[in-house]
Amino acid sequence: MGQKINPTGLRVGIIRDWEAKWYAEKDFATYLREDLRIRKYIEKRLADASVSTVEIERAANRVNVSIHTAKPGMVIGKGGSEVENLRKELNNLTGKKVHINIIEIKKPDLDAKLVGENIARQLEGRVAFRRAMKQSMQRSMRSGAKGIKTQVAGRLNGADMSRVESYSDGTVPLHTLRADIDYAWVEAHTTYGALGVKTWIYRGEILPEKRHADQGNTSEKGGK
Repeated sequence: MGQKINPTGLRVGIIRDWEAKWYAEKDFATYLREDLRIRKYIEKRLADASVSTVEIERAANRVNVSIHTAKPGMVIGKGGSEVENLRKELNNLTGKKVHINIIEIKKPDLDAKLVGENIARQLEGRVAFRRAMKQSMQRSMRSGAKGIKTQVAGRLNGADMSRVESYSDGTVPLHTLRADIDYAWVEAHTTYGALGVKTWIYRGEILPEKRHADQGNTSEKGGK
């Protein structure tokens, strides 16, 4: 099971939170389409700003957008001019009041999306796929990753027949639910066609401390 399923989806509600934090009944489809428009617009607008995750929260007629980026200065701009322009553009796009929160990614080499994008850009720049994968893996391990696995699929080096090549370093326990595994899939567009780049990064275990604390409180109450 752990080998097949998306590692992020498997851990949502256990050690990972949802990226869309809102609830709706009859307006669900409308909000979902609006979320997709917001994410697509931000991804296109901030293509060079190393954006990893976009979280969206809703409250009445207000939309809170949290952008996780490795280059917060590029997103914010001089005196906050860029982020203010983005806020106005999202206001016009959604017709709602949008608030933007910028969250800096301290270690971009431990973010699967950013590592995958780095490999994809190198592949588009005609760098040998083995070299691109191994260099990215070495940087991630030096940054503190417990394990990493990368996979590239497609017409590698312009071969007539597509194939899949994967490399791993350290351990990546996909079936352990408490394992903090970041996963991403990125596409690289080359002259020979599209290549799919998958990245798994194991960043250590997240222990369910809250659950143990709650159990301790319950036992104390029972003792009294």
